[in-house]
Amino acid sequence: MPIPSLRLLLAAAALCCAPAIAADAPPPIDFTPEERAYLEQAPPISLCVDPDWMPFERIDAAGRHEGIAADLIRLVAGRVGLRIELLPTAHWEESLAASRAGRCRVVSFLNRTPERERWLIFTEPLFLDQNIIITREEHPYIGDPHGLAEATVALPRGTMVEERIRRDYPNLRVIPTDSENEAVELVSSRRADMTIRSLIVAAYAIRQEGLFNLKISGQIPEFTNRLAIGVARDQDVLRDILDKGVHSVTPQEREAIVNRHVAIRVQQGIDYTLVWQVLAVSALITLLILYWNRKLRAMNRELERLSVTDRLTGLFNRMKLDAELASELERSRRFGQPFAVILLDLDEFKRVNDTYGHPVGDRVLIDVARILADNTRRTDLVARWGGEEFMILCPQADPAGAAILAENLRRRIGEHAFPTAGRRSASFGVTAYRPGDETRDLVTRADEALYEAKRRGRDRVEQR
Repeated sequence: MPIPSLRLLLAAAALCCAPAIAADAPPPIDFTPEERAYLEQAPPISLCVDPDWMPFERIDAAGRHEGIAADLIRLVAGRVGLRIELLPTAHWEESLAASRAGRCRVVSFLNRTPERERWLIFTEPLFLDQNIIITREEHPYIGDPHGLAEATVALPRGTMVEERIRRDYPNLRVIPTDSENEAVELVSSRRADMTIRSLIVAAYAIRQEGLFNLKISGQIPEFTNRLAIGVARDQDVLRDILDKGVHSVTPQEREAIVNRHVAIRVQQGIDYTLVWQVLAVSALITLLILYWNRKLRAMNRELERLSVTDRLTGLFNRMKLDAELASELERSRRFGQPFAVILLDLDEFKRVNDTYGHPVGDRVLIDVARILADNTRRTDLVARWGGEEFMILCPQADPAGAAILAENLRRRIGEHAFPTAGRRSASFGVTAYRPGDETRDLVTRADEALYEAKRRGRDRVEQR
């Protein structure tokens, strides 16, 4: 059993199941008159799920919905007063087909994609979970999947990851499977080079199935699972009701549910009879345990850092940004504290990659990240939003102050001489928290302001 792989996956599972910060009990939910009327006459809500996606969810032999998603859905439904009725299916593709056909009004735990938006609307994410690249133990680290020529990746059919890999990584050859277990078994038996899985699912499966010839070989931060509840497009009121239930779930409740299904049990009890019989051997074992525990703690810390860090730029990644944005939003709601958001995009960046190649483009992104980090306050949070886009959260900042900061950053980027790529520019969108805002409201306004800056000639700052 290769020790490095086992340590890494145990560390990953431990990170996923770390205790949450204690949160206050959720306040009563305030429904609109239209929502109250809906709840008073609502029949049981038909629910489609993935019948084989543990520890997130499955349909057991008795036809019951169980797993992390099942517990969270029951918590949300109970909190808003809805009755949920499971529609049994044989596999995930059948669940999606049933949803498209209108046989179920709600889909329990899925990512938002352009394809799914054709027939579904979505709540805010109920759960965030990073996707990681799983390979055999001997496979080298994967820094950028774009550099893999003709590599094979096993992925379950109908998933967000399959849809995005086919779109964003045409150099990879997708081997579709009927289940998560089949995908990881193809990698374990060398019939596929890799699979891409949820961090929680990977830790759970490797522990359950004993596939210790596998390891984490990389991550794709922009593929983070933002698992929401999908609702039929004509059910806006139902979506809004469920959204309020999602917002009422505290971090403490969410982590308690995760810990029920993905628990790490470390046996540290000592057989005292054996100690007296073989004292020297047991002392050696104790020393080894202490050594590995120390190594595991170090790896836990490193994995925690990696889980919130963008690999290329060293800035925070989208997962960390989402968490901090939610925290700032809650702080502003409770205490009336202002904060602003700056979204920036490098102008005509595709031309850099097309003209000079991706290594030069990567160097430009690294230099921009350093400019942003060096010219913002220590209290600001700078993160890579995705691709050539970056976002800055500015606590205790009003729109005017954020616009001044954005203008300074725009000027410094424009003055920087990028190796090979020469002078570059960036466009900025600025907005600030307004009472009643949700996360999507802030992001939408910042994106609209950025689009306006692009429309008006690029290399400028716009506010919304």
